[in-house]
This record gives sequence, C-alpha cells and structure tokens, in this order.
Amino acid sequence: MAVSYNKLWKLLIDKKMRKTDLMEAAGIGTTTLSKLGKDQYVSMEVLVKICKVLDCNIGDIVDIVKNSEE
Repeated sequence: MAVSYNKLWKLLIDKKMRKTDLMEAAGIGTTTLSKLGKDQYVSMEVLVKICKVLDCNIGDIVDIVKNSEE
C-alpha cells in the first residue's frame, strides 16, 4: 500500500495557501514537506498538525493507494 497527498495539495489551492504557509502554520520542517511532496510516509503527529491548521480530517488530505504489485 502507498499513500497519496494529492487531496492535501488541492485543499491548499482551495484555501489559497502555499506549501511554505502550511509549513510555518503547522510547525513542520522542510524534510517533512519534501516527504509529503514525494508521497512518502510521515508520522501521524504531522498529519494531525496539518489537519488542525486546515480544519479538516485525515481523510481530507491523504488517500491509501493500492500498489500494482498487490
């Protein structure tokens, strides 16, 4: 299984926020932002911080995607 943060990027556009705005508001680092951009795993703590800033649920920012090998 893999993750996709496409919903997060769409939500940022809807809220007229830049990635750097999110980074500052949620208190996450550049490495974490880079992982999000590459659809890599990040901690639940990070996802909760983002949800608090964007006033949303985890399902609003991340999708679980089935790999083609599975």
